[in-house]
Amino acid sequence: MATKAKSKKELKTKPKARLKVAARAKKSAGRAGPNGRNPLTAKGPIKFTPIKLKLVRPVPSDIDIAQASDIKPIMQVAAELGIREDELELYGPFKAKVKLEILERLKNRPDGKYIDVTAITPTPLGEGKTTTTVGVSQALGAHLGKKVMTVIRQPSQGPTFGIKGGAAGGGYSQIIPMEDFNLHLTGDIHAITAAHNLCAAALDARMLHESSQDDDKLFNALCPADKQGKRNFSPSMLRRLKKLGINKTDPNQLTPEERARFARLDIDPNGVSWRRVIDVNDRFLREIMVGLGKDEQGHEHKSGYDITVASEIMAILALTTDLADMRDRLGRMVVATNKKGEAVTAEDLGVAGAMTVLMKDAIKPNLMQTLEGTPAFVHAGPFANIAHGNSSIIADRIALKLADYVITESGFGADCGMEKFMNIKCRYSGLIPHVVVIVATVRALKMHGGGPKVVAGKPLAAEYTDENLELVRKGLPNLERHIKNALKFGVNVVVAVNSFANDTPAEVEIVRKAALDAGADDSVVSRHWMEGGDGAIKLAEAIVKAADKPSAFKFLYPLDLSIKQKIEIICKEIYGADGVDYTPEAEAKIELYTKLGFDKLPMNMAKTHLSFSHDASIKGAPSGYRIPIRDVRASVGAGFLYPLLGEMRTMPGLPTRPVFYDVDLDLKTGKVLGLF
Repeated sequence: MATKAKSKKELKTKPKARLKVAARAKKSAGRAGPNGRNPLTAKGPIKFTPIKLKLVRPVPSDIDIAQASDIKPIMQVAAELGIREDELELYGPFKAKVKLEILERLKNRPDGKYIDVTAITPTPLGEGKTTTTVGVSQALGAHLGKKVMTVIRQPSQGPTFGIKGGAAGGGYSQIIPMEDFNLHLTGDIHAITAAHNLCAAALDARMLHESSQDDDKLFNALCPADKQGKRNFSPSMLRRLKKLGINKTDPNQLTPEERARFARLDIDPNGVSWRRVIDVNDRFLREIMVGLGKDEQGHEHKSGYDITVASEIMAILALTTDLADMRDRLGRMVVATNKKGEAVTAEDLGVAGAMTVLMKDAIKPNLMQTLEGTPAFVHAGPFANIAHGNSSIIADRIALKLADYVITESGFGADCGMEKFMNIKCRYSGLIPHVVVIVATVRALKMHGGGPKVVAGKPLAAEYTDENLELVRKGLPNLERHIKNALKFGVNVVVAVNSFANDTPAEVEIVRKAALDAGADDSVVSRHWMEGGDGAIKLAEAIVKAADKPSAFKFLYPLDLSIKQKIEIICKEIYGADGVDYTPEAEAKIELYTKLGFDKLPMNMAKTHLSFSHDASIKGAPSGYRIPIRDVRASVGAGFLYPLLGEMRTMPGLPTRPVFYDVDLDLKTGKVLGLF
């Protein structure tokens, strides 16, 4: 639920650094802006005012930079964009949700340029996609005078408290408030968890009740008569009747045969596909037994948990286009099959409407800002290895109406998030990207060239901190394949060489030149982590130039191909595999989904992000191998099938030394410690 801005008394519990920021924000809120108008009461857009960075050397921790930063009231950020006060729902002074009604007001405004940021196959440390996304936005907005918006995903508690840490960017290219961004934000992920688990509860309860009641008793329980003897169908029940072809709205008019068809779902216990979710890396919940209570004797069965960001509801949030579309998609989610082999949906369970109620606020994008005061939408958070890895269509659509340049990000390497951005997200949004930015690092290319194993939390080997031109050259095929893959979609490519402190000029020049030789429009060294937007000006200029060039966007495959044909095109064209092998379980699922009519959906490949292949240990640009498809699952509401490649898991686990060891609270100031 949206809350009002904090009072003076409430602000006293904030960290000292944030108190100063809040005081400055309040002061700026009460005075006229640079064009003589109060930014919080102005009826139209006001001039954008950047926040000046205070660069420190050596670069402090991410959270120290974020907490020391100036920050604008979110009402000012909105006013600079041209968002009206009545189109906002405030969640304190520094973040807000934007109502979907804004799209109706802006529907005749032309869209801005659409840029997707992706990367080469990363090390386990990540190569700085979000940092690049934010740095480019800061360069465009705060230094080049362009109207720009960043659109990125909300991070999961899994990596935040696991091994990777938060996802707000880094160094002097971050989204702020960083603590809010990484911890709860406005509760969207919690809403998904609640809606998903409500569906799981409804499914198990329905199977229990059907097992102990005959058709007549079951119908009477579902449609009880009131004191006047009148029965009513709920809205969800009317949708189920329509699906069954029963054109009646009065329960008393149903024949006994129609009552039985309506009331009994007859779910096959072996056909249940809906699990539970929780937004924590809890490996011990991957496989569980449920129904062990006294009242559930005889109904014990296996279940399990996935991480919330792998929930189909998260995918729906990212791919939906409006509230009515989300309601329909939630209803279409397949949770099981019945004993005839037919699909059973959330609508059949009668729970889709309640799930929509739980998600009605989550559908609104969250407005925040960068360290240099440029606006950012943070919305949805699907992983790119086990989900489709992109922020929401709704956030992109609103941003494209508000800004001349929209910089969004696809998760992990281009073989994961970018491929899904093109083949799934763009297919449902109808939006066409102008440029793909591929982030490359010397560090990752050295790893692909045969360098020592990179392990999060451990110091880098000397090969990564000392100049080693030969390792860089050996790793270049990984970058070259990603560039060629992006070009297959008909879009212009710019390579961002994200430069770290230990990189030498000779190393970054090898990378830059190889990118141009592989077909990139431009290749630019960027130092946004150390310098903020100023360090990404040349990269931003290259993106602007590439966005003005013509392009010829196309999908990798048409939807009318078979399931196997689509899988094999991705495996061969994007991953470089020779072919695909299917387990008997995968073969059975492909046969079932083809029979149920799900074969015309796009593919969302669940694979490791650490290799082009299904095996995380295989680096570079491998060829001459085959990919095993272990299973295929259906996310019909979201609108895709997801094959599982190799031993891909949908619930990560915690390492021996998770980063939550570092996270704490300063009890004197209320300051969050240890996030990064």
